[in-house]
Amino acid sequence: MDRLNTRLERVLRGEFDTGHPPDKRPKFKVDDRVKPGKTRPALGGPSKRTLQVINIWKCDAAFCEVVRSASLAKFVAMLGGWKGARVANDQVWAKPPGAAPITFHRDSTYFDFVPADVITVWVALDTMTPELGPLEYVVGSHKWGDGRSGSAKQFFDARDKRALVDDAARKEGFDDPSTQLEVVMVEAAKGGGSIHNGRTWHGSAGNSHPKLPRRGLGIHFVPAEAEFQTDRPLGKLWRPHKQEGTNKLPDDVFPPTWL
Repeated sequence: MDRLNTRLERVLRGEFDTGHPPDKRPKFKVDDRVKPGKTRPALGGPSKRTLQVINIWKCDAAFCEVVRSASLAKFVAMLGGWKGARVANDQVWAKPPGAAPITFHRDSTYFDFVPADVITVWVALDTMTPELGPLEYVVGSHKWGDGRSGSAKQFFDARDKRALVDDAARKEGFDDPSTQLEVVMVEAAKGGGSIHNGRTWHGSAGNSHPKLPRRGLGIHFVPAEAEFQTDRPLGKLWRPHKQEGTNKLPDDVFPPTWL
C-alpha cells in the first residue's frame, strides 16, 4: 500500500511509468515549495475536493499488478458464479483532509454491458477510521428495484449525500429511510477492503481529519463474456471503445484477467 500511495502521488503529478495516461486524472496543483527536511503533503494537502483517477492501471505498473491480478479475478469469478472475469475499469478515490462526502449511488447504473452483473473490489490504501470517511453500505439494497438512479455528476454533491438512496428507499416502501435503513461502515485496515454487488447502494462521508488523507482503489469486474448493451445509447466512458459491426469488448481496454 505504501508503494501504491507513492505511485499515486507521481500519477497525480503527471508521471506515468508505462508511458500512457489514465483515462481520467484530476487537475492537480503541483507545489514544490517544501522546506528542507520536509515532505510534500499527500494529495496536495487539505482541500474540499475529492480526487478521482480512472484506469490508473493503464499508466502505472504497480497499480496494474493489483488491478490485473489473476488470483483476484479468479476469486471474483468464483464469488459471482462466472466462467471468467474481466476488468471494466478501476477508480481511485482520494480524499485530502477536509474533502467533501461522496453521494450514495449504485455502480451497476453506470456500466453499459450485458449481462449486467458488476462486482466491485475496494482496496483501502489507508487504515480507515470513521473520521476519514470510509465506504458505507446500505444493507440489503442490492435486492431493490431500479426505481431510482443518479448521474455521475451527483457523486460530489455535498448538500445531501443520502438524497438519492433515501428516495430509492421510499420507492421500496420505507416510510422513514433515515431511521429504517441499516448502514454499515467499512473500517478496514490498510491493505484490507471490501467487495460488493454492483447494485448495492454505497457512499461515504467527508474526510474530517485535519492531517491524514483517505485513499482507496475500486476495481469493477464484469463477466468475461460481457458485451456492450444495445438497448440504449452507450455512456461517454464506453462509447469511444465500441467498434463498428460488433458488440464485443476489446480486450486491450477491458482485459479478461481470469478465464
